[in-house]
Amino acid sequence: MIDTFSAPGRFWRGNLHTHSTRSDGVLPPEEVCRRYAAEGYDFMALTDHFVGRYGYPITDTRAYRSNRFTTLLGAELHSGALVNGEVWHILAVGLPDDFAPSHSPEFKPVANQETGPEIAARAVAAGAFVAVAHPQWSGLTLADARSLTAAHAVEIYNHGCHMGCDRGDGFGIADLLLSEGRRLSLIATDDAHFSEPDHFGGWVMVKAEENSPEALLAALKTGLFYSSQGPEIRALHLEDGAVEVECSAASAVIVLGHGSAGVAVHGHSMTRARVTLDPRCVASPWLRVTVVDAAGKRAWSNPIWKG
Repeated sequence: MIDTFSAPGRFWRGNLHTHSTRSDGVLPPEEVCRRYAAEGYDFMALTDHFVGRYGYPITDTRAYRSNRFTTLLGAELHSGALVNGEVWHILAVGLPDDFAPSHSPEFKPVANQETGPEIAARAVAAGAFVAVAHPQWSGLTLADARSLTAAHAVEIYNHGCHMGCDRGDGFGIADLLLSEGRRLSLIATDDAHFSEPDHFGGWVMVKAEENSPEALLAALKTGLFYSSQGPEIRALHLEDGAVEVECSAASAVIVLGHGSAGVAVHGHSMTRARVTLDPRCVASPWLRVTVVDAAGKRAWSNPIWKG
């Protein structure tokens, strides 16, 4: 994952989780795309709820692409029961528009439908980038998360869940899976419905040679991105028992790993930081970096695997 910063291309800013009037959002698809483009995003995925109530939509946003803004087709998939009895929420970006519906008439499990892991595996086989959506909001257990073996990523920040119910964090599940050896990436998203201030709060910065659906999707699957609420990560190097970070002005740079492993450097308007690893971080098979600015906004690297 550390190759993100040395890979060819440039960073493109995008949102991977958004809803429109094709499901339970309040704005039509063209207006959602217009607002993201006007806000300076390079791309977005409209991921309406893939349930029978809305006609199993994979919203076609190709007409709203331009020479500076593109879209990825996708959906939020729902099928099968979590341990708590609620239905799965699985983000699938890069779905073909003929992806076959599941038997999921509503936002609740029903008999004779695919399980969450089964529909996730089918989405991956169809070419999608698949993520565990808002695990804290869903009440996802570790057993649930372990069962979803086809996922590429975990949604570690969901702005809509943060603003709407203070359950936007997915790091608890993500870090446990990483510590079990699951090589997952970490995404921040909006989950925007535009019914509250749930938009423009979390995004991915994807490294690719062009702003095309094909190049972005390939980079997402490879993990060539970082996530942010505002700060930029410009370079990241692991060497000689330390992590060196170049970033936009930061007040803290934190390195985290397995279990309680974690060490931080604090300062004022830091644009470079060298974080010397303590023994717990040295022993951890993976590390990730958080950059915090003076306003408390964060950026998160994908995991760096040592072997």
